[in-house]
Order: sequence, then structure tokens, then C-alpha cells
Amino acid sequence: MSSVSIRKLCCLPAAAALLAVCSWVSVPAAVPFTLQTFGLLLVLGLLGGRGGALAVSLYLVLGGLGLPVFAGMRGGVGVLLGPTGGYIVGFLLAAPVMGCLQKGPRLLLAMAAAQGVVYAFGTVWFVAVYTHGGGSMSIGAALASCVLPYLLPDTAKLLAAAAVVRRAKPVLARLGLNPFEQERGKA
Repeated sequence: MSSVSIRKLCCLPAAAALLAVCSWVSVPAAVPFTLQTFGLLLVLGLLGGRGGALAVSLYLVLGGLGLPVFAGMRGGVGVLLGPTGGYIVGFLLAAPVMGCLQKGPRLLLAMAAAQGVVYAFGTVWFVAVYTHGGGSMSIGAALASCVLPYLLPDTAKLLAAAAVVRRAKPVLARLGLNPFEQERGKA
């Protein structure tokens, strides 16, 4: 097994663990929020689309198997299939968007687009699950309760993740600790 393969194997669980820890950090407010999207954008920013997708997939599998890696230290398929599970599943859809757009100075654009994918997929999922359960919910109402209260905190998390990625990426590259990035031909 090559050292790059070993590095990849080490990066993925570490990234999945980072996502779990960030999902556990909850800031109480009128609408509590976690650092989960900060962790997502950090992982995608550091590992790129392919590596990020693999790390998010591992995170989803661990959570789906019941390990308490999701917000509120919850786990299980029920969380993923529940009303807010679409936001978590949307993490996987955000990875290729981030991977395609993250080139040069477009990091903020890539992160904003990735966050937009999470919002869009999660909101549609929320409405589908809510209405399937017999309730009535419009896209506008779902956006008002599931997205609008999070715009400001998520923007702050996005800016913080971008700052960390910009500082950490050159250091990781110098140390040879980002095998996914090297694979794409970038330093």
C-alpha cells in the first residue's frame, strides 16, 4: 500500500470525526445552531470534491449505522429519513459542487454554492417529509423556518471556514498531508 493510500485512509476518518464534533457543538439561541456546516465547508475546502465526498459518505454511513455523529448526538437511519435529514444528505451533494467551483480565488463562491445546495435539497426534503406525514408546508414556510434564521450564522461559519482553509491548505501541502489535492495536480 502506498503512502498516499495510507494518508487517504487517515484523512477520511479524521474528516468524518471533525464533522461529528462540529455537529455536537450547539450554540443556544432562539433558533439553536451547530457548527456542522462549518465542519462541512472546512472538510470540503481541505479535501476537495472527491476527498470531501468520501469523508461525508463515511460520516453518513457511521450516522446511518446508529453512531451518534449527528446534531444532538443522534444517529440512525431515522435521523436521515426524518424532516431535517435532507440537510445532512445534502452534504454529499455539496461535495461535487465545491470540487468543481473551488479553483483559485473562488473559494467563497464555491462554499456559498455548496451551502446553497444543502439549503435547497434539505428544504425540498423537509417539505416532502412533512407533507407525506399529513402536514401542510409550503416551500416558503420551510425556508422561513429552516433557512432564513440560519443565514447570518451560516455566513459567519462560511467566512471562518474559508479563512481556516486559506491558512491551512499551504501548510498541509508543504507537509504533504493532503493526498486528495495532490491527486488533482494541485499543490
